[in-house]
Amino acid sequence: MVKSQSFKCEVGGRSLIVDTGKLAEQASGAATVRYGDTVVLVTACISKEPREGVDFLPLTVDYEERLYAVGKIPGGFIRREGRPSQEATLASRLTDRPLRPLLPKAWRNDIQLIITVLSADQENDPDILAVIGSSAVLSISDVPFDGPVSAVHIGYIDDNLVLNPTLAQLEDSLLDLVVASTKEAIVMVEAGAREAPEDIVTQAIKFGHEANQDIIKLQEQLQQACGKPKIEAPISKVDPELASAISSIVNEKLTQALSQPEKPQREQTLSALKKELVESLGESFPEEDILSAFETKLRAEIRTNILEKRQRVSGRSLTEVRPLGCEVGLLPRTHGSALFTRGRTQVLTITTLGPIKKEQQLDGLGIEETKRFIHHYNFPPFSTGEVKRVGSPGRREIGHGALAERAILPVLPKDEDFPYTIRLVSEVLGSSGSTSMASVCASSLSLMDAGIPIKRAVAGVAMGLVTDEKGGNVILTDIEGIEDNYGDMDFKVAGTTEGITALQMDTKLRGISLEIVEKALNQAREARLFILDAMNQTISSSRPEVSRYAPRMHKITIDPDKIGSVIGTGGKTIRSIIDETKTTIDIDNDGTVLIGSPDEEAARKAIKIIEELTKDIEVGGIYTGKVTRLMSFGAFVEILPGKEGLVHISELADHRVDKVEDVVKVGDEITVQVTEIDNMGRVNLSRRAVFKKLSQVPGAGVGDSLSGDYPFKKRREVHSSPHPPPSRNKQRY
Repeated sequence: MVKSQSFKCEVGGRSLIVDTGKLAEQASGAATVRYGDTVVLVTACISKEPREGVDFLPLTVDYEERLYAVGKIPGGFIRREGRPSQEATLASRLTDRPLRPLLPKAWRNDIQLIITVLSADQENDPDILAVIGSSAVLSISDVPFDGPVSAVHIGYIDDNLVLNPTLAQLEDSLLDLVVASTKEAIVMVEAGAREAPEDIVTQAIKFGHEANQDIIKLQEQLQQACGKPKIEAPISKVDPELASAISSIVNEKLTQALSQPEKPQREQTLSALKKELVESLGESFPEEDILSAFETKLRAEIRTNILEKRQRVSGRSLTEVRPLGCEVGLLPRTHGSALFTRGRTQVLTITTLGPIKKEQQLDGLGIEETKRFIHHYNFPPFSTGEVKRVGSPGRREIGHGALAERAILPVLPKDEDFPYTIRLVSEVLGSSGSTSMASVCASSLSLMDAGIPIKRAVAGVAMGLVTDEKGGNVILTDIEGIEDNYGDMDFKVAGTTEGITALQMDTKLRGISLEIVEKALNQAREARLFILDAMNQTISSSRPEVSRYAPRMHKITIDPDKIGSVIGTGGKTIRSIIDETKTTIDIDNDGTVLIGSPDEEAARKAIKIIEELTKDIEVGGIYTGKVTRLMSFGAFVEILPGKEGLVHISELADHRVDKVEDVVKVGDEITVQVTEIDNMGRVNLSRRAVFKKLSQVPGAGVGDSLSGDYPFKKRREVHSSPHPPPSRNKQRY
């Protein structure tokens, strides 16, 4: 049995504790990380043999949420955790991205990291503990790992940078930033922000990088005490003879292929070159080696052109944005729609509005239980001209959708000002780089087309980077897919004219400097303002009203003590209102009632019913109600929904009544006055008093409709006036 060891440091005024040697001893590496009362278990397992037929690093990160960590029993019929939640998927991606560039690119043995959240205090987010724990177990394993790497959250609250703010504190923070870094450089950045200026974001990244150093030192202590000897890192080499043969065939042809600005022609030419190489060299070299060597040659050619000639594949300048296109209102029956095009990248986003009851229910470890703004991102195979299986959204789709959602969220109206559930769906129709940022632009346009009063338009752009061994670098604005594939960085930045709302930076290097980060942010701002200007020429503000096909939401307030009257026993009353009016009704505990319907008349009808259900009966008030029961001593009349009163037999008419049945029957509508509400809440009514009032109206007599012959059979409308009007029909019934 391995001896348990514990390592500790202070981070943000709280203890960060890493323990190893106690749990999961059969894994290649295992550790628990505790911060506050949040605890995660991270395990690493490495396959003994390399995976056959793969040309990528087979790293898998699984983030497992356990609802027992927050004292919850899962919902659903089987009461067991099912497919990963969106937050779990995002945490998996957040963990994977800073680790992958620090592992050997030629490594082909499977590495599986499993992060299990054992305890969550709903104050300290377990996602950064997943990064720290994964780095720790890789550091003590025999896998060649260029770490350690650490991650921290940075907030900006009351004009101060805050290290690892609690989840509750983030509600008031201008910035929610995650910085992952090694000892020397920044490896990954991800953030949501409320229009934060670039200089504050830069300061926060620097602050996070410095805070990571203490955690990195802790991992170095762990590695020194518990680490296994490292396997020698594999190196991918190209046969010099093969490289020379490829160069002799494709040199000029490759230059011509890369000079074509249009993606389809360029890809067609490159595909023809590959075929030619295989046919020419296939007898001397394996096809797999030929294609791999050609990829190396292609990568070197693209990077050399950028670094030495400042020449991009498309022929654009380093800071030039591809041609833009913006359209709104494309689809006739949706609540909002917009098409955004940037070069060969094309995204159609559709907006749908619904009642608050349609908001998403969250069954996770966070403090939020519902979400009223949802963005979904779809990436069909036709967007790249390929034939692939169409299935459920993968991690990439979930990640891109969440990034665009985060970018848009800060400009949405508050719930109380715009009580709707909002769903956006971005359909990628063409992909040639940065579809997630195109989704941000299309989403902003679609929201405006739907009449949702957003603060300002939001745009996004992806920045790239190419470096050389001498320390030279070039930052590219609005990268295409090929520049992403063969470049060193993908830095997505979204925001408004006022500041950043979301960003995400990944690199294939062992990290980048703060200087490059700062330069990329400023260059991205210039591109963002250019794109926003083009978007504003299409639609510069939200339409004054929501689509006529969208539900209209009406807000009324009732006494919280009367909520039960609207809901009824087992929800019977509210269901009957919904069935009768075809509306949606949502009631908050504070008495706020939201009624939604595309039909204004139906909404007004529902409002009237609710108001009557919650109206108090007043002594002296006159009501028209329905006779519900007959007794020997009088009749019970429902004067408001669910509220009855008794008309004593002596108060049924302005003359003596021998039998109640002689005057009224069940189902008749009669007008009565409330004479008393006793100390037990019983309501006494009088019809005689109404006759008396009517007789005092000039021109009205006992022959009018309220004092005619009996039984009284004619239905009467509800009167809003305190005195029921005389009938125009003088005929006696």
